[in-house]
Amino acid sequence: MSVTANLQAIQQKIQAACEKTGRGPSEIKIIAVTKYVSVKRAQEAVEAGVAHLGENRDEGLLEKWSILQDKPTWHFIGTLQTRKVKNIIDKVDYIHSLDRLSLAAEINKRTKKPINCFVQVNTSGEESKHGLNQDEVIDFVKSLSAYPNIIVAGLMTMAPNTEDEAILRSCFQNLRKLKNSITDLNLDYAPCKELSMGMSNDFEIAVEEGATMVRIGTALVGNESLGGEQR
Repeated sequence: MSVTANLQAIQQKIQAACEKTGRGPSEIKIIAVTKYVSVKRAQEAVEAGVAHLGENRDEGLLEKWSILQDKPTWHFIGTLQTRKVKNIIDKVDYIHSLDRLSLAAEINKRTKKPINCFVQVNTSGEESKHGLNQDEVIDFVKSLSAYPNIIVAGLMTMAPNTEDEAILRSCFQNLRKLKNSITDLNLDYAPCKELSMGMSNDFEIAVEEGATMVRIGTALVGNESLGGEQR
């Protein structure tokens, strides 16, 4: 299907999820995860009206950025190696995977302007997932005061790949509670208003639980790779 048709279907589902909880669809930004598709498909997404693109590898982001440049808002959503910060820092608007002080220090050093970051939280407890444990998050955010170029825009999580709605909701609810706790601290550098959560298989539940950014790959732009799973 075309990206336009996929986008319309996703927008309808987001609207329905919003209606359940008294939210407005304008509160949610759709990030097209383009890691398994070509530059051409990413360009089609932008032409269809997708304003935000997300990449999880520096090579993929740089390849697409070289063509699309500043047409979309760019999100780095994958695990970011400290040594690769310099490759992408002047290309991205948001980094969704801040999870250690060494990374914060490198971002702070390399960026020419304050940059919006999401602190990544492992709300599922899965060893395969990156991110801070929930009980580490508040102290970690407080420690980021030492890095003036870091803005804590919000929190990010990846829920388990499961159809168990109760587990999904628990992960998203826990992230929302953490966000509220950080917001209540009234830290200038950590407004923490955003929740980056929800992917192709669970974004409707994420929206119901307060997501402000959903990261959608397969359901929006598809998967041109023969191997690997995109969520």
